[in-house]
Amino acid sequence: MSRVSSRTEILRRAAGSLGVLDWIRIGVLVLGLVFVATGLLPAATARSSVERIAPLLLFLFSVIVLAELTKEAGVFDAIAQRMARAGRGNYGVLFLLCVAFASLITIFLNLDTTAVLLTPVMLALAARARIAALPLAMTTVWLANTASLLLPVSNLTNLLAADRVALGTRAFAARMWVPQLAALAVTMVLLWVFYWRRRMRGADTYDPPEPAPVRDRVLFSATGLACLMFIGAILAGVHTGIQLGIAAAIAAAVAVAAFAVRDRARLRPSLIPWQLLVFVTGLFLVVPTLERFGLDDVMRAMVGGDGGVAGAFRAAFGGAGLSNLLNNLPAYVAGESAVPASNRDQLLSLLIGTNVGSVITPWGSLATLLWFEWCRRWDVRVPMRKFVLTGTVLAVLGCAATVPALLLTG
Repeated sequence: MSRVSSRTEILRRAAGSLGVLDWIRIGVLVLGLVFVATGLLPAATARSSVERIAPLLLFLFSVIVLAELTKEAGVFDAIAQRMARAGRGNYGVLFLLCVAFASLITIFLNLDTTAVLLTPVMLALAARARIAALPLAMTTVWLANTASLLLPVSNLTNLLAADRVALGTRAFAARMWVPQLAALAVTMVLLWVFYWRRRMRGADTYDPPEPAPVRDRVLFSATGLACLMFIGAILAGVHTGIQLGIAAAIAAAVAVAAFAVRDRARLRPSLIPWQLLVFVTGLFLVVPTLERFGLDDVMRAMVGGDGGVAGAFRAAFGGAGLSNLLNNLPAYVAGESAVPASNRDQLLSLLIGTNVGSVITPWGSLATLLWFEWCRRWDVRVPMRKFVLTGTVLAVLGCAATVPALLLTG
């Protein structure tokens, strides 16, 4: 009887530790399983959908573990502190450094890593340097989305798109680097106008924080090396989902091995990003079901089959709209099925809409959801009206600038 009571208490505590977002993720998976169990989603379709994302789940699992251990070793913190000191109290210089840091993390370690790990680093930096937190926070969340166009690894939607249009890492980057620059340019201008100007940030200068010592040089070096290994694999031309998953797993294994030797207590179950794995798996069961019952028709009506300029803009703004209603991952999946396989530019425009345009609502992307959770934990007030209005301006102008950049360099 006591064992039963003990297990019940453990389950009760585990359930009590789950937040609202966790229950939503679990609910999405349960809903997807119900669809399969009731036959609303045929078992063969469900199996095909899960097989398609299996390499993506390996990549997601590995890169989050790698990034989490890199943060624990103090690598991100050290970079953030050096950025603040390099700025020497000048907000303009700090702005450029923050943009560069957030963009590079998003490009090479994916947007969810930026939301999960860079957000607390930036907020801690704001507290130590006595800088207004909102400009740093908004820089992180906007660039987590808009800086995620360049490489297949930058976003799960990119991995799906790269597979659909049969572009390797280098070919994908060659096709998307100009649109990526356009998206970054619009984001930077609007970040400065809406959040970083003197009237918005509330100070002329800031005091650079004192440098904090590195806790363990071996862990610092090992995790930094693991990240460089992963980035090196990307630059070497690794591009398929399976190859990226293996490269990320090897890099994560190096970091895990270092912690197993130097600080085993840090290797705790909370490292496993079960929330993301559950949510993504659930989405890839729910979305195919919705497609069978009308979502396909809705997307075809929004996107159309025109492979020209009009079709590209329809795909981008249709994808952006659906992303902010549902989420960018199911929006891309639904839109992909509506775009003819031969319309490469239209598909990449859809990708632009679901990446750059998903910044209006808190649920527009998984990265934004994760970012809001961190802001809540750090007691950072995000004015919702301003978030939505400024996000709308970014989504519209970002897509309006990025789609032509794609078409003109095709």
